[in-house]
Amino acid sequence: MEKNARTLIISMIQDAEQNKDPKFKDRLSITPNFSLKISDVVLQDAKVYVCQVGLGSLGTGENRTELRVSKAPETPVIQKTDGGIMASDSENYEIAKCISRNGFPASTITWYKDEEHLTENGQDIDIRIAHIKESSGLITVQSTLLAQVTKEDRKAHFHCQVNYSLAGINKTSKSESFQINVHYPSENISLVIDTQSPMVKEGDNVTLRCEADGNPAPEYTFTKIKEGNEEDLPDILGGKLSFHDVNRNDSGIYVCKAFDLQILRELNATANLFVNYLDVPTIAVATLKQRKHQWERDLTRLKHLLEGDSVFLTCSATGSRPLEFQWEKKGKLIAKGEQLNLTSVTYTATGDYTCRVTMPDIPDLFRSKSIPMAVHAIPQLAQLEDLLFVKEGELLNLTCSAFSLSKTKVTWSTKNLTSENLQSETVSQNHQHKSVLSIYVTKALLESGINCTAENRIGRAEHQFRLELRPEVAEPDNRTGPTKQESKGVIIVAVVICIMAISILGAVLYFLHKKGKLPCGRSGKQEITRPEAHKDEIVVEVKSDKLPEEAGLLQGTNGEKRSANDQGEKYIDLRN
Repeated sequence: MEKNARTLIISMIQDAEQNKDPKFKDRLSITPNFSLKISDVVLQDAKVYVCQVGLGSLGTGENRTELRVSKAPETPVIQKTDGGIMASDSENYEIAKCISRNGFPASTITWYKDEEHLTENGQDIDIRIAHIKESSGLITVQSTLLAQVTKEDRKAHFHCQVNYSLAGINKTSKSESFQINVHYPSENISLVIDTQSPMVKEGDNVTLRCEADGNPAPEYTFTKIKEGNEEDLPDILGGKLSFHDVNRNDSGIYVCKAFDLQILRELNATANLFVNYLDVPTIAVATLKQRKHQWERDLTRLKHLLEGDSVFLTCSATGSRPLEFQWEKKGKLIAKGEQLNLTSVTYTATGDYTCRVTMPDIPDLFRSKSIPMAVHAIPQLAQLEDLLFVKEGELLNLTCSAFSLSKTKVTWSTKNLTSENLQSETVSQNHQHKSVLSIYVTKALLESGINCTAENRIGRAEHQFRLELRPEVAEPDNRTGPTKQESKGVIIVAVVICIMAISILGAVLYFLHKKGKLPCGRSGKQEITRPEAHKDEIVVEVKSDKLPEEAGLLQGTNGEKRSANDQGEKYIDLRN
């Protein structure tokens, strides 16, 4: 149907399609069951369609249907108002536009603030709708939200929702959530000190941050008040004043000023910046010379101390808070307090002494100062062996090592040779003087020994090496049989076996005696009668071979002693 008039678009006669409307461009066809198929449906296809069937002289019959076409719109797009929106209690401002493009039929748009549905009320909310028909026949819907804005709306989230129908089914599409830029005057201002730790110290990075609660942020200016004088600081952008490697001169009261153009009002905030400091300590020296018995207050004298001198060190420093002092040597704590007293020093006191000053209120703030000390003494010989076992004719290498801060000479001597004839080599490094002597062992050298002498301007130290011949050690001959150690082992094993055999034999005899198998008579001869069933007799004769002195100890049955010749013969009847 075209404007209440019929227009033939396609027909079928004897299974052949005819009269096809060229406007459809091959999008029409009749199926075998006489259905009309329209491909790639467009919006213009939404019409009333009539189906007519003719049977010649029997006449015709027809019926009609309406085709409706719908299209989902594109995802809605938000266009926010450029710039900010002034907070007001009396005027509506445009918040944003929600645009739903190319849908059919026309969709509807609703607005939400923090998931709450906004409806037009003619007062603080106004919604304006516009429909635009595109050349394609599709419809674009545009909705504009106008409302009164308050300061609280700066945190609100807005979005719009498009409601449309697709093939008779109601559907929705949401836009992205957005916030608006609300302009409102400043009511409060603050000045905050941003630092790495609560206690600011020299060398820290510090930022003074001035913040007012208005939007847009006002213009900020900084001034500094120190000792009653106000000093203008350069213009600061963003309300931040930064210090890199802050020092004590940056301490003072800082004032931040903000001028709000919306209400033409100035706001002020102050903060007190105090920078803690600690100076490098100084060390005062006093020495008491043992030889001169007088005090000297000269730092350079610490390099010319002698054993027995006394040293008194005093450490002093200035800081912004109470200080603690301690003394260290080679990283180890040796004393606490400002003074370090070293009386009757020895060469072991040589080294660097460090005064470390800390501020307990600020653990990571400390300073230190070191002072070297050199104590001169006679050379200190390293521990050496007194007695050496040698072999005549062998080459002997001896080492003599001495510690001394002063220039030191190491020499060797014997009774028969002078130091010039003894070939040695001396190496000095880090106040350690080492000399190595190579010499062949002779009889004269065995008698005299060798002396090592280390001498400096203060005195000398000497050590004597005594020499003795190394005892000869006989080497075992493995070709002739087992070693002496092995022979001893064999003898020990044999003795142990014999003892065990004797012990076993004694135990057996004792057991037989307890059982009555070995009775003893007074006559020295005893018979044990066999049972009558056994006629054969076996007699064993045991003769005593005791020595005379042993025989005198034998006794008779009544306790009388019997001579060796009167022991008689003993017989044991083994018939049983």
